[in-house]
Amino acid sequence: MLRVELIPSLSDNYIFLLIDEVSKKCAVVDPAEAKPVLKRVQELGLTLESIFNTHHHFDHVGGNLELKQETNCAIYGYGQDAERLPGIDHLLNVDDSVVLGESRAHVIFAPGHTLGHILYFFEEDKKCFVGDTLFSVGCGRLFEGTPEQMWNSLQVFLDMPDETEIYCAHEYTLANCRFAETLVGEDEDLLAYKELCLEKLGKGQPTIPTTLSVEKLINPFLAVSRESYRQRVGLGHLSALEAFTELRRRKDSF
Repeated sequence: MLRVELIPSLSDNYIFLLIDEVSKKCAVVDPAEAKPVLKRVQELGLTLESIFNTHHHFDHVGGNLELKQETNCAIYGYGQDAERLPGIDHLLNVDDSVVLGESRAHVIFAPGHTLGHILYFFEEDKKCFVGDTLFSVGCGRLFEGTPEQMWNSLQVFLDMPDETEIYCAHEYTLANCRFAETLVGEDEDLLAYKELCLEKLGKGQPTIPTTLSVEKLINPFLAVSRESYRQRVGLGHLSALEAFTELRRRKDSF
């Protein structure tokens, strides 16, 4: 069984500590920094076995080298982006997998935010670690990729089970809700979710993970795949890709 702990980092990052309850081995996804990871691993009496990087940005790999030096853990990342991933040991390709104890994750290529972005989908555990591709009620900026690349990458989420938990690396949820409100106004489902998130944050809790059932319903960057949603937000004359491109443009200047 795979258990996940969120470790807050920097201003709004989350580092994800993945724990195999049987072996007491663990892995970390996108360590922005090393010290909070080392502290938590020591508190729990665990062995850090692996680092899983989704992409090369510093707030996702900043702790790689110190963690490797302190624990001798192995670092995994997309092979074609190896020169930008500090300390990488295992070069992953599309359709490869990574293992932690009894849990296995499929590696999914998801360019858009960067050209070498990947996801880790633990299908049996119903957990997906998405880096900066998908956020709750949002999606990542296109720093390197094209709108078409990001749109194609987002399609993979539409095929995952609704109960899949989505672990995105930043606490952007409220800002994303405010943008979505500019599109759909006082939508009942969106307002209910926003209130839930406000309640969590008020208690010092993260809004992450979210679930795909929620995101398919209220995330504009997924919902725009539906013609009814495009009609609702005044983009019915556009294709799904064209509408996505327009929403991403608006969000960039929001």
